[in-house]
Amino acid sequence: MKRWLLAVLGLVAMAGPLAAQEGQSPAGAVPARPTVRAKTVQAPQPHGAEQAPWGRSPAKTPPVIAPHVTAEQAVANLEKALKAVKTLQAKFEQLYYSMSVSEPLREKGDVYLQRPDLMRWNYRTPQEKVFLYRTGILETYLPEENQLTRTVVPPEALESDIFGIFLGTASFRDAYTVADTQFPTDATGVRQVRAVPKEEGDFSHILLEIDETTWLLRRAIFLEWAGNKREFVFFQVKTGVRIPAKTFTLKVPPTTEIIDDTGHHGLEER
Repeated sequence: MKRWLLAVLGLVAMAGPLAAQEGQSPAGAVPARPTVRAKTVQAPQPHGAEQAPWGRSPAKTPPVIAPHVTAEQAVANLEKALKAVKTLQAKFEQLYYSMSVSEPLREKGDVYLQRPDLMRWNYRTPQEKVFLYRTGILETYLPEENQLTRTVVPPEALESDIFGIFLGTASFRDAYTVADTQFPTDATGVRQVRAVPKEEGDFSHILLEIDETTWLLRRAIFLEWAGNKREFVFFQVKTGVRIPAKTFTLKVPPTTEIIDDTGHHGLEER
C-alpha cells in the first residue's frame, strides 16, 4: 500500500513495458532491433555512489566535498521549503526503467500544487492523462480510453510517495534513514541524499536531488526491490504563482465512463 500512488501514476506507463515483454510493440513505438554489445569493463565506483540509470549515458558525478549541512538538515530544509510554498507550478519528466525493457519509458507534462491539499499532474506525451488529487480523492482521467476513475487515497499512501513529498505529509525524519550519496547528474548547486525506509516496503530506497538555493526538489528516484525504478525530474519550477481555480476541477465529456469507488456517484465535475 505504501507505493499506492506510484502504482496509480504508472498504470498507463506499464502498458508499454508489459507489451514489449509479451513480444508486442507499445502503441506508437518502433520495435527495437536486436543488438550485439561488446563486453565492457566498468570503472570502480566511489563508495556510496549510485550507478547511472539504464538507458541513460553516465553523467559526471560531482566530487566528494565536505557538506555545509548534514543529510538530515538537507531533507529538513526540503520539507520546510515545500511547507512554506502556497502554490507551485513546474514541468516534469517521468522515466520508468524496467528490467524487461532496454529503453526507459519517458513521459512529460506539468504539475500544479496548491497547499494544503490540491495537486494536478497533466501528462502531455506520449499519452495524455490527468491525475487530480483533491482532499483525499484521486481522479484519474484517460482521454484515449474515455474513462474517469475516482478513488479514495489511503492515508498511508501519502507517507512515502511523490504526492506525500510535495504535500508535506511525508516525514523523512520519522520514516527514513538518510545519508549523503552521489549519483550521476548534470546539475550544479544540488545536494544528493539517499533515503532508506525504516519499514520495509515495495521499494528499497529513494534518491533525492535537492536545489541548494531554493531547497526544492529537482529529482526523485524510487528504486524497487525487483530492480525497476521510477524517476521524476522537475524543471522551470515556479512558486507563489496564481493558479486558476479551474485547474483543480475536472470536466469530462458526458459520454465518459466513470468508475467511482468513493461513494460520490454521479459527480462529473468536482
